[in-house]
Amino acid sequence: MKRYSDLEYLRLSKGQKFLYKLASFFTAIPRKLLNLVLAIGRFFKNIGLGIANEAKDIVTTFVQGDWKTKLSYLVMGFGSIARGQILRGVLFLLFEVVFIVYIIGTGAYWLGMLPSLGKVGTHEEFVPALDSYRTVYGDNSFQILLYGVLTFFFIIAFIYTWRLNIKQNKISEEILRSGKKLRSGKDDLRSMVDDNFHKTLLALPVTGILMFTVMPIVFMILVAFTNYSGTNDGVQNLFGWKGFENFNTLLSWSGSGANYSATFGEILTWTLIWAFFATFTNYFLGMLVAMMINKKGIQFKKVWRTILVLTIAIPQFISLLYVSKMFSLNGIVNGLLVDLGVITRAQAIDFLGSVANNALLPRIMVIVINIWIGIPYLMLIATGILMNIPADLYESSRIDGASGWKQFTKITLPYMLFITGPYLLTSFTGNMNNFNVIYLLTGGAPANPAASGVSGTVGYTDLLITWLFKITTGAESQYYMASVIGILVFIVVAVISLVVYNLLPSVKNEEDFQ
Repeated sequence: MKRYSDLEYLRLSKGQKFLYKLASFFTAIPRKLLNLVLAIGRFFKNIGLGIANEAKDIVTTFVQGDWKTKLSYLVMGFGSIARGQILRGVLFLLFEVVFIVYIIGTGAYWLGMLPSLGKVGTHEEFVPALDSYRTVYGDNSFQILLYGVLTFFFIIAFIYTWRLNIKQNKISEEILRSGKKLRSGKDDLRSMVDDNFHKTLLALPVTGILMFTVMPIVFMILVAFTNYSGTNDGVQNLFGWKGFENFNTLLSWSGSGANYSATFGEILTWTLIWAFFATFTNYFLGMLVAMMINKKGIQFKKVWRTILVLTIAIPQFISLLYVSKMFSLNGIVNGLLVDLGVITRAQAIDFLGSVANNALLPRIMVIVINIWIGIPYLMLIATGILMNIPADLYESSRIDGASGWKQFTKITLPYMLFITGPYLLTSFTGNMNNFNVIYLLTGGAPANPAASGVSGTVGYTDLLITWLFKITTGAESQYYMASVIGILVFIVVAVISLVVYNLLPSVKNEEDFQ
């Protein structure tokens, strides 16, 4: 693609400028993806260098350290206790004791069972003395995988704490050699609520993120490499590792996985189309409504805003179900068209695809109904932003002869995009996972007969999130396939987010609005 200089670009017509920007956007995507790959490579390279430096420092500290430091390699906290830092030493030692007790008690069992995920499940065993069967509880694959992950994280925490213990001994030696006094337990407690108060505050949130966000994500990723399902529930029927077999099933275009691949591709395409229209129709129409209400001379501004906000106040569960009944075959809309003589009762329009095998109309309907839901949010956001645009800009542009459209494209829209760029990105990813609108309006209907061979009844309006819901419900829920789809969706969303984020005006032209 030819690159124009600033002077050559100014000579282009409006259409040529638009095409040039569009081409620049798409040609920049491969470069952004390449930069992403290189950044990932540098990230892992830095991790490797960091591990090597840490290992070198551990060896150096042991060689150059005194006997207290050397003994701390085996007994955590010994050096701190021997040097009078009782509180630190006791905490290090207590953590080591808890870790050893856990590993000996149960941790070693979970780690030992992790490669197999169980050998004997719960079963019925005949007892001759009682002349009856009794339930014998065996291994539990789900618990083995869960507690195996927990143990793995506990080991990482222990290694980090052990390394912190070594660093503490090194620092203490350096302080004593310089002739200074070590901190006492009171000094440590005082520091926790003073100069290190930020660490004290972050300790609980970081622990919560690790426990309730990172660990479930790791667990979900591992499930994708098993055959965990409603049939193989991990209790009566144990599940085991399957390697990349599930990924091969979903991504293969031949054999038994062909139907899965085609279904995944079709639903992913519709999900991206839905997310695009659901995001930008709400964005521009919400902005338009905000501009109309904020326009000088408009009466009862508070009344109009209140009416629009009512759609937010009413729970979507109620409003969307009501709307779905309005547009059903026997709903108010069809009844009104019949009363007006537009159609007959036999010609009732299947707006939401409950009967007819027509994908276009239901897809249009869910996008249009989503506009009704989304406009109030954008109206409120845009109202606050529009009020902060300096009025002098509009006055100056009027004096220069700028039309209303020119003011919108050169002042209002750039300012809005700069402020709401990150919101647009999060709104796009949020719409990709918008479960409520699709499930409560159509339930994914109309059914897609070409996808009948995969788990769950797949419909033309199904998003990936509603398909995941169908896959994970029922007697033969395929949790492993849902995990695979979840991983692939994460990759798609992450790539789109990283590429688009670096193209946003909020990131590229941050200094323009400062």
